[in-house]
Amino acid sequence: MHGMQLQIPGHPLVPVELPIPEPGPGEILVRIQACGVCRTDLHVVDGELPDPKLPLIPGHEIVGTVEALGKGVERFTLGQRVGIPWLGFTCGACAYCRRGQENLCDEARFTGYQLDGGYAEYTVADERYCFPLPPEYSEVEAAPLLCAGLIGYRALEMAGEARRLGLYGFGAAAHLIAQVARHQGREVYAFTRPDDEESQRFALALGAVWAGAAGEMPPAPLDAALLFAPVGALVPAALQAVVKGGTVVCAGIHMSDIPRFPYRILWGERRIQSVANLTRRDAEAFLALAPKVPVRTHATPLPLEQANEALARLRQGRLQGAAVLVPGLAVEA
Repeated sequence: MHGMQLQIPGHPLVPVELPIPEPGPGEILVRIQACGVCRTDLHVVDGELPDPKLPLIPGHEIVGTVEALGKGVERFTLGQRVGIPWLGFTCGACAYCRRGQENLCDEARFTGYQLDGGYAEYTVADERYCFPLPPEYSEVEAAPLLCAGLIGYRALEMAGEARRLGLYGFGAAAHLIAQVARHQGREVYAFTRPDDEESQRFALALGAVWAGAAGEMPPAPLDAALLFAPVGALVPAALQAVVKGGTVVCAGIHMSDIPRFPYRILWGERRIQSVANLTRRDAEAFLALAPKVPVRTHATPLPLEQANEALARLRQGRLQGAAVLVPGLAVEA
């Protein structure tokens, strides 16, 4: 099979030819039809997350069909369409797993990080951490739901009943969760890079009541803020924008250092909350909700061979919505 492999963090992915993997007990072999490009992939490739499996096939927003079944597989059948997300394994026995916090399991392994992922034509996955996908979505449309959607949904849940919601960084996750928030009757305030008028127009088109640059004060105080941009300096900015008792949710797996800030902007029972990974319960809930909203994904399909270009566009903020790699898609001249 053809794949794009990370061999040295901080360096471009390398095209490789690899044997098609064989599913072990409880695993399924999936022929990949689409794989979203997530900011977490960027953190892995750029060496910002420690100790990845090397060499590594990145990618954890995987959509494909079941091509072979390992011994004991019961949840899926040959030819069935499935989604493979970030969470790829947990121990099931620790205190975190037993109390419904499998996202915090110390033995967890993650797709496209400790497990080979979806920047390839095939992958294997533990059937327990795969999901059937809503038929309303094409393969390209479904891919961003599997991390941008799931992490965004978990972050939105952390905001509780917040009515005025600020979204800092209007990329793949924010453009999906803005739609859910509007469906729930919330007001959405979008914060983008300075002078990124295209993203601001995009946010307004998706129902945001206001869009401006990160660091600006919104026209009304926020009840909660969700930070999707991995910029620590946004934490004190968001704290100043939320009301007393408000919550600032840091939704990324990596963020630059948070600068010092005066206690007075945290005082008033404001709260900073991080989001770590996801649970299977998150996936089941969000994948059931998405077609009811309905959430519409804005995705740009690119050939698998252009994975480095997709990552560069994400790094530079040159994407509206999400990029999705498609094996077999012709490379434009």
